[in-house]
Amino acid sequence: MASSLTKDSARPGTPGSEKTFFGHPRGLATLFMTEMWERFSYYGMRALLPLYLVAPGGLHLNPATATAIYSVYVSMVYLLAMPGGWFGDRVWGPRKTVAVAGGIIMLGHLTLALPSSGTFYAGLGLVAIGSGLLKANISTMVGHLYDGPSDPRRDGGFTVFYMGINLGAFAAPLIIGTIGESVNWHLGFALAALGMALGLAQFLIGSRNLAERSSVVPTPLSAEEKSSTLRKAAIWAGIAVVFYAIVGFSGSYTLNWVLVPLTLLGVIIPTMVLVRIKRDKDLDRAEQSKMSAYIWFFVAAAVFWMIYDQGGSTLSIFADGSAENSVLGWDFPVSWYQSVNPVLIMALAPVFAWFWLALNRRGKEPSTIVKFGSGLVLVGTSFFLFLAPLSIAEGGHKAAAMWLVAIYFVQTVGELLLSPVGLSVTTKMAPGKYASQMMGVWFLAVTAGDATTGLLSIAGVDLNKSNIVALEATLAVLAGVAVWMYRKKVKELMGDVR
Repeated sequence: MASSLTKDSARPGTPGSEKTFFGHPRGLATLFMTEMWERFSYYGMRALLPLYLVAPGGLHLNPATATAIYSVYVSMVYLLAMPGGWFGDRVWGPRKTVAVAGGIIMLGHLTLALPSSGTFYAGLGLVAIGSGLLKANISTMVGHLYDGPSDPRRDGGFTVFYMGINLGAFAAPLIIGTIGESVNWHLGFALAALGMALGLAQFLIGSRNLAERSSVVPTPLSAEEKSSTLRKAAIWAGIAVVFYAIVGFSGSYTLNWVLVPLTLLGVIIPTMVLVRIKRDKDLDRAEQSKMSAYIWFFVAAAVFWMIYDQGGSTLSIFADGSAENSVLGWDFPVSWYQSVNPVLIMALAPVFAWFWLALNRRGKEPSTIVKFGSGLVLVGTSFFLFLAPLSIAEGGHKAAAMWLVAIYFVQTVGELLLSPVGLSVTTKMAPGKYASQMMGVWFLAVTAGDATTGLLSIAGVDLNKSNIVALEATLAVLAGVAVWMYRKKVKELMGDVR
């Protein structure tokens, strides 16, 4: 990336150096590359995960169990973003937290590369912990590069940063997926470890270009708080060790002893967090009203992610056994479907940004509520579309690859309607007391959605059956319609937020 660093003497206020990265602080190059390689490792492993779980040469699990494991894993990544942010704020500071997180992720992928089912689950846990630590802090460090929210380069800097996410997500299935499926599963996981190693090396070498405040612990724990936190952590860890030791020695241990508690946590914790914020007596009347409105958005988002994230599990498992994975006679690995979404995001995001701006100039831009409802209707529509290839497969034929591409296309359009709006409305409606925590709350909607999918799979629900797919599609469309029907009430609750 050195060739992209250019002199920019016209920007004397640029933090870090006279050199810039596409007109942005030089530290953005470091964070861009770190995030690109981390996402390369994450999405590459994620593309392989459900396929490895069901493959005869992998763990050879049934599709329901594979979907449950995949869903629990994704929900934990987003659930752990909240404690990850807490570590950055109270214990290590963002820079040290990201460095430690990169090492944990790399170790997790290396553990996945070992040919053992026991170490495989430990590897998943390590990657989830590391991803939670990194996800919450690296975006904060991007913000540190700029002179506050009023810096005119700030929004553009985040746009460049998010391009790194999608570049990594696009390339990963094509490289890691191909090696994993065609050569060796564990070699694919090892490649994910290599990707994270490159990202970590880039971060450590380029960290001198980061803002000094990224090394600062904003609100460090007092000695009393440290002691209390360690004591509570030790108690809970001890309870877990004793409980699982009893279950193990009794001979009754199964995978569900881990999956069920984790999926329940994925539903209970988001609910508890929302209830705690909503019942906080420190919030004034306007903030309470905005939180009531936000719960609408949160529940709608959970329904959206419940269906959307099945693109990596339910759809992938379907493609593995029931789709004709070829275009014009050219066969390709199943994991390549996971590159469709990021390439569509890169292609369509600028179009959407231009479109909303053009409508805004004419005073016709849809409200936040309408965009949200439309995103839900579209993700429901994608599963109605899924009924066609399911019907073809039930008739004993292979479904064409373009059916799946069409489903991913509709889901991506829905994501562009809902996800950026959700991020924006979260920052706008956050009570002052919880301003820094609300982004973590937004990620909990993903946790709740994926945990719900996990609970359904653990209960033995076959998510690749037409009646279940139709039920989920109907639920999403009805949720979207409900959001639209009650838009006036929600607008009133939102107060001055638009």
